[in-house]
Amino acid sequence: MEIRRYQPGDCQAVAELFYKTVHTVNAGDYTKAQLAVWATGEPDLKQWDQSLQSHFSVVALENDNLIGFGDIDQAGYLDRLFVHADYQRRGVATAICHQLEQAVAGRVITHASITARPFFESRGYQVIREQQVARQGVLLTNFVMEKEQSSVD
Repeated sequence: MEIRRYQPGDCQAVAELFYKTVHTVNAGDYTKAQLAVWATGEPDLKQWDQSLQSHFSVVALENDNLIGFGDIDQAGYLDRLFVHADYQRRGVATAICHQLEQAVAGRVITHASITARPFFESRGYQVIREQQVARQGVLLTNFVMEKEQSSVD
């Protein structure tokens, strides 16, 4: 597995992985209606690319196939962390998350899905609160979580 910085040419594959992952990996914790509004299958690729370029964003590759991605902003908000359904529980998310956490000093905050909550808890994140996020009139449950990191030496 190789982890490298996101490049604009990755955007289409990242968007496809996001859609497929949400609709497979998260399907056990969310309804079809919730999945449909979370990942519509019609992403604004220009907006995604701009967002990923403005953050510290990485992709994980195996044999030149994109198997995961994640991003964090300068303030320590870990926005996205997704791993292809066929590569779950193989250390991909751990490797990506480690890279993201190393890019910032101090506190890291994320809005973790029901599915992702145990992963983040295993990395030392604490639940601050459960919240309901409305998308197109459909409520999605997630968790505001944070991790205090020791300062970088």
